[in-house]
Amino acid sequence: MAEIPHCLYCFETLAAHLESRESMTLEEVEKSWEEYYRDADIVAPGSGEAPSSKKQMPALRRVAENSSSSSGISSPSSASTMSLDTETPATSTSSLPTSQPAITESPLFVTWNTVSLRTGKTSLRGCIGTFADMELDEGLASYAITSAIHDTRFDPIARRELPSLEVAVTLLTDFEDCADAMDWELGTHGLRISFTERGRRYGSTYLPSVAEEQGWTKEETLVSLMRKAGWAGRKDKWQDVDLTVVRYQGRKVELQYPEYKHWRDWVNAKGKA
Repeated sequence: MAEIPHCLYCFETLAAHLESRESMTLEEVEKSWEEYYRDADIVAPGSGEAPSSKKQMPALRRVAENSSSSSGISSPSSASTMSLDTETPATSTSSLPTSQPAITESPLFVTWNTVSLRTGKTSLRGCIGTFADMELDEGLASYAITSAIHDTRFDPIARRELPSLEVAVTLLTDFEDCADAMDWELGTHGLRISFTERGRRYGSTYLPSVAEEQGWTKEETLVSLMRKAGWAGRKDKWQDVDLTVVRYQGRKVELQYPEYKHWRDWVNAKGKA
């Protein structure tokens, strides 16, 4: 599953790209995060001490509250764009606890959202990923930039937008061929569909919680996916199309720019980069 350092690394990669500087590596980010987390001790209630950065920062607070399970994780969401590399792997990643082996490669998606300063609500700003296994250092760096700069649904993200951004990293797991178009569960599975009609090949995907967030039924989800792929047939004729459906799972972790900036300032102060 995704972890907070993966989000920090995406922000670091994008910020470095926009600021024309060299980015820290994923390994450097992970090591600095471990030290940063240890440095930001939670102050015991009633101690009279000022609240620590860990207590103030949502990402750190989520880790502290869920250190024995899935730190800072929520269900994946938002529309997504597939990369051209669409080989479906038989992949299963391990969970977050430190007793488990570290994940070094995985299919993944990187999502950028804009956060409203007034309401706190988020809106999609870019999302692209791959279904092929990728080394995380290369994959996260590549798709952090690709989803921010090359998602054709949006203008490229500019440097001035950094403070308003939120990043979400989703590592995909448990790919399975569905027995039929309805062989999946709302809120649990993401879907990848493909089909051919009149000599044209179509394909599209939704990450696992899109349907649930939108309040769609299974049928509405499938029709929406077909529309997303470019299908223009009659809605009541969707079952006439021979769909190939792959279900998968995946959970994401999210991080907003102020949390990244707090960590990056700490890195600079410590001379870690």
